[in-house]
Amino acid sequence: MRPSALALTLLLASGTALAQAGVETASAETSDGSTAEETARAAEAALAAGTAAAQAAEPAQDTQAPQEAPQSQETVPAPEAAPIDDPRTEAERDFDAIYNPVADPTLPAPAQTAEPYDPWERYNRRMHRFNVAVDHAIARPLARTYVRVVPRPLRLGVSNFFSNLGQPVTAVNSLLQGKPKQAAQSLGRFLLNSTLGIGGVFDPASDARLPRTQEDFGQTLGVWGWKRSRYLELPLFGPRTVRDAFGLAGDAPLSPLRQVEADRIRVPLQGLQLVDTRAQLLAIDSLREGAGDDYILVRDAWTQRRNYQIFGDRMNGEELPDYLQDETNPTVPVDAMPIPGGN
Repeated sequence: MRPSALALTLLLASGTALAQAGVETASAETSDGSTAEETARAAEAALAAGTAAAQAAEPAQDTQAPQEAPQSQETVPAPEAAPIDDPRTEAERDFDAIYNPVADPTLPAPAQTAEPYDPWERYNRRMHRFNVAVDHAIARPLARTYVRVVPRPLRLGVSNFFSNLGQPVTAVNSLLQGKPKQAAQSLGRFLLNSTLGIGGVFDPASDARLPRTQEDFGQTLGVWGWKRSRYLELPLFGPRTVRDAFGLAGDAPLSPLRQVEADRIRVPLQGLQLVDTRAQLLAIDSLREGAGDDYILVRDAWTQRRNYQIFGDRMNGEELPDYLQDETNPTVPVDAMPIPGGN
């Protein structure tokens, strides 16, 4: 490696200083002439060598200067991404970045469920408060007492009995919806459980692999084309739609309990059916207690389940929550209201 310009300059300066010092020493030292003469010659030689080295380094420095100059490295900016159509405001984007990292407008939109059609919300909320008050004062305490007092096998037999009474309604509506196979299965369940199952208390039809389904005239109207209907909360019956209110009127003549004319038999059976229905719903009470808005929770959950009951077999195998596919999750049936009308 060639000496740098700074080192050569220092060498030249030191040689000059040494030569001057040697001259001064030669003039000052008169007692020893040989020493002064030798020092002066050494200084002159060093001066000549430094001058020659400096002259030789100057062209080399000029030649290497362009190589030693630092090369500026320009950063090529990355191509900007195409603008994304993001309807969020800047504040909303900041909030999502902090609290919701998954909120990415480039991701596909989540599956959307049908929004409840609830233009009568003010009335429905008042009726919901009435139903909740009646439930907390009468229905829920009776259901808890029923569960605590009656053994589980006996409660299961009661549930089987009332479920079996609903199979003729299911068979007729399945046929009206263009499901002859399901209609035949429902009718077969009714006949098998009513005979071998001792009036429906036992369920040999499930052992025979006849599926349990529930269809009503409200679902039939939905299949026929009445897809969107106003949400309506009925007194004591709870969540419904206008379509389902008409469906109750259509199912009433088909109910076996409605055919019992003696009030002393029919009314106690209808009351027991109400208690049994409420007992089956005790499991979801804990979910409702933690809800910020019980009305919204009940309305949305019922609407989602109702949409599945009507259109579920037309969803082309979509993955659905288990609670939507559970046919044993009951609502108050049309024949459960103890309305006197016979002898």
